[in-house]
Order: sequence, then structure tokens, then C-alpha cells
Amino acid sequence: MRVAICEDSTLFREGLARLLAESGFAVAACVDNADELLTHVAQDPPEVAVLDIRLPPTHTDEGLRAAVTLRERHPEVGVLVLSQYVRVSYAVELLGGRTEGVGYLLKDRVSDLAEFAAAIRRVGSGGSVLDPVVVEQLVGRHRQPGDPLGRLTERERAVLRLMAEGRTNMAIAERLAIAERTVEKHCTSIFAKLDLEASAHDHRRVLAVLRYLNA
Repeated sequence: MRVAICEDSTLFREGLARLLAESGFAVAACVDNADELLTHVAQDPPEVAVLDIRLPPTHTDEGLRAAVTLRERHPEVGVLVLSQYVRVSYAVELLGGRTEGVGYLLKDRVSDLAEFAAAIRRVGSGGSVLDPVVVEQLVGRHRQPGDPLGRLTERERAVLRLMAEGRTNMAIAERLAIAERTVEKHCTSIFAKLDLEASAHDHRRVLAVLRYLNA
């Protein structure tokens, strides 16, 4: 899998490139600003672009803006943003109505190389990855009376929380120490309570996560 890296810290950027290469990824580009990243992706799209959410010149949200642009111009390219701090508003904006091929992780997660590599592969395969800390803050937001998420049981909320992190049913089952068939039943119940009917044109798992994050 080919990966483009955009990070202004030379030490972190070069270290990340080396770690990814050792994990079997091909580093297609390794740049320090958003403009160069956008140019590289336009000329030779990788499977995944990994970028810091804060980039030069102002180190505010240049990375986020670049990530949103990539999602609009190159929907086939997975986008994984890294951040030093959690900003729930950034996560919601990054999703932009769809959760395919996108991820938002704290930089601390890079230290677990196996998990980080798995996250890149998940994003590159069209899945989604949200840092557990981001998900927890989304869960803790005040919800309005009548919110359909209020119909969910605590276990269903736990399943949906892990779904939002990008976990498969098997991974959710292992995390919660329950059978995979039980996870499937919880998913069916979640879809019903959120009024998400089966459709050939809509992905109920994605819609459930979007409802969860944007409520």
C-alpha cells in the first residue's frame, strides 16, 4: 500500500516514513506542507495520505483544510489525520457526511506501530478509524430531548462506539467479550431504533455512525 506523508516536524516525518517502510508500506511522498501534498496526490495518488492537522504557515488548521480538500477532489484516496490534541469539531468536519476511507488519531497512537499500521490499512481499504478519545468526547456531548440515540441500551451504545472507531463485528465481539452473533443482533437493534431501513443504496453501518457522531 502506497502512503503519502505530510508533517512539518522533520524528526517525526522521517521517523514515520522509516517505520512505515519497515512495516511494508511504500512511501510515495514525504513533504512538510499542505500545498506539496496536494500536488503530489494530484500527480500520483497514493492509497492513503497521512497528515498532521496543524501545518505551516500558521499551524492552525491547514492540515484539516488539506484533508477536506483531498476528500473532495480525490475520494479514492484514504485520509488519516494526526493531531496532538482532540478537537471534536475537527473530527465532525473531516467526516463531512461520510465515513469511508477516513481516520482521525492522536499522535500518541503512532507508538503502537502494529495498531497504527492496521489503522492505515483500514483507511486505505475504505474503512474508518476514530481515536477512542475522540469517540469518548463525542459520546459525552449533551444531546437534545427526543434524540433517537436515547433509545439505545448501554450495550448498544458500546457497540456503536466501537463501530465508530472503525472496528469490525469480530473486533467488537473480542473487545466486549461477547459472541460475534450477539454483536450482529445488537447492530440489527441499533439500525431499527435509529430508523435505518435496509437499502441497496445506503450503508446502514455508515449511516448509524454518522447519526451517532452528528447527534
